[in-house]
Parts: sequence; structure tokens; C-alpha cells
Amino acid sequence: MGNENKKHNSVRSEFDQGHILFKQSDSKVYESIRMYLAEARAKTFNAINIAMVLAYWEIGREIAEAVGDRAEYGKKLLPFLSEQLTSEFGKGFTVRNLRNMRQFYQTFPIRHALRTELTWTHYRMLVRIEEQTRREFYLTESADSGWTSRQLERQINSFYYERLLATKKEYHPEITNEIYSLEPKQYADYILKDPYILEFLDLKENIKYSESELEQGLINKLQEFLLELGKGFSFVARQKRIGTRHCYNLSPGLT
Repeated sequence: MGNENKKHNSVRSEFDQGHILFKQSDSKVYESIRMYLAEARAKTFNAINIAMVLAYWEIGREIAEAVGDRAEYGKKLLPFLSEQLTSEFGKGFTVRNLRNMRQFYQTFPIRHALRTELTWTHYRMLVRIEEQTRREFYLTESADSGWTSRQLERQINSFYYERLLATKKEYHPEITNEIYSLEPKQYADYILKDPYILEFLDLKENIKYSESELEQGLINKLQEFLLELGKGFSFVARQKRIGTRHCYNLSPGLT
């Protein structure tokens, strides 16, 4: 009887150890997959954001150059463009938004000087800062520190620039780091909640939409962006199977 108990306990111990190893292995696989998905979402957001910011800059340039000093012409042109663009590309092209795009170009007239780390929401806030020194400070800090648009908004509203100037240098780190506790960063999930991203992809906000609709919107914009980049980039397929040790379906197929 004693030997049977020892044998039973030994089997049970081996089972428990194996179960723990399986759980550890499962967690490791999950964390690896989670990392890939998080990176993919972040890259997708960045690609869409760059395409959107550059497109809005170009729209602003076209309008600014067409209107010039002819204010009366602008009053007729903007409603016309708004109606035509909305009928073809969906909402996001109101007269007010077109004015914002023109102001964006006029405030940042050098295309290659645009910071690709910043979103359209960042730039909408930056163009409202009249003083150039303050505006350039917030632009540089946002890009270099990786501020989200909400963090930038908080910093502007809390007079971060003025507070930093008025604070002794040895206390700068305390002022600089407070934003990360007061307004923690969001992660890549907000791509599905950003109204400007949804407008740019012509997807409706606050309704249920299918994965295929989101995928199509993403692919359309990414394909347009890749075509703008020219040589060295290609759009391979909607779903591209890549053979390695394991097979993965990647969507979309970009190289």
C-alpha cells in the first residue's frame, strides 16, 4: 500500500510539473503573439497617419495656391470642394476642415520638415498656437518625447512651456515627467477609436462594422501610400502566405 501511494504521488508530482511547464509555455507563446500584434497595429497606425497628414498637407497647399489673395474666390471654392469631396470620399471635408488643411500648410509650408511621429490631431492643436517659439517648442517636444495628442493637449492647457521656463533647471525632470502619470499613454487599440482615422478611411464612428470593411479601408489607404513612395515598395496581395518554419497569413501583403 505504501509503495502504491508513493507511486501515485510521484505520478501526480510529474503531472503537476508538466502542467506548470505547459502553462509557462502557453504564456510565452501568448506574449510572443501579443508582441507581434501590438507591433503590427502600431505600424499600421503609423502608416495610415503618415499618409493622412501628407494628404491633408497637399490639400492645404492646393487650396492655398489656388486661392492666393482672392478671398472672394475662396468663399466659393471651399464649399464647392467640400460638396464634391464629401460625395466621393465621405465626411471629413467640411468647409471648416478644408480651412484647417489650408492653415496647416500655411503654418508648416516645408513638407520634408513635417514630423511623421505626429498625428493630424497633434497638428490641429499646434496650428492654433500663434507664437512661433511656443509652437516649435511643443512640436519638438511632442515628437521627441512621444507625446500622444491627449498629452500634448494637457501640456498646452497646463502651460507646460511657461512653467518649464519659470522652473529652476534642477527641477525640470519633475515637471517633465509629471505628464506620464497625469495622462498615461494609450496603445494601438485607439486606431479603431480615432475619429480622424475613421474619417480618413471613410468608416462610420460608433457603429458596428465588419472586419472586412476595416481591412478594405486600411488596404486602400496603405496601397495609395505605397504608390506615393515609389520604387522599393510594392503591394503584393490582400492576404499573403509566407512560408517559414511556420506559415502565417499576413494582411495586407506589403513588401
